[in-house]
Amino acid sequence: MLAPVKPFMRNILIACGTLCVALGVIGIFLPILPTTPFLLLAAACYARSSARFYSWLVTNRWCGEYIRNYREGRGILLTHKVLAVALLWLTIGMAVYGMATLWWMRLVLLAVAAAVTAHILMIKTCATASPRTRRVHRRA
Repeated sequence: MLAPVKPFMRNILIACGTLCVALGVIGIFLPILPTTPFLLLAAACYARSSARFYSWLVTNRWCGEYIRNYREGRGILLTHKVLAVALLWLTIGMAVYGMATLWWMRLVLLAVAAAVTAHILMIKTCATASPRTRRVHRRA
């Protein structure tokens, strides 16, 4: 935890962290919205404002391992990469062929999908779950 902050700023950081968690969760289902930056920003906000919220986020069973692996430089699991890219292209494909009527809109959507795919593929691939996560899952 970093240096303590004043109560007003603490509340602002908690609110921003919570908003980022919400946007990150929405981003899981909406590929145009990036999940990772929002979850990492939430972790940063919580780390400066609330040990309880930070602990909840990094030990969360759905996104905790994801955040820990990314922050500790281990990367992203291969299954997460495959799922993210597949979901990205599925939804972009539906938007391109079903909703975008102008050729330049289709081009922009395809360019965004290609850029996000390139970004995901450039992130280091984590071979397995972290040892800490395996211990947590065995206890559950």
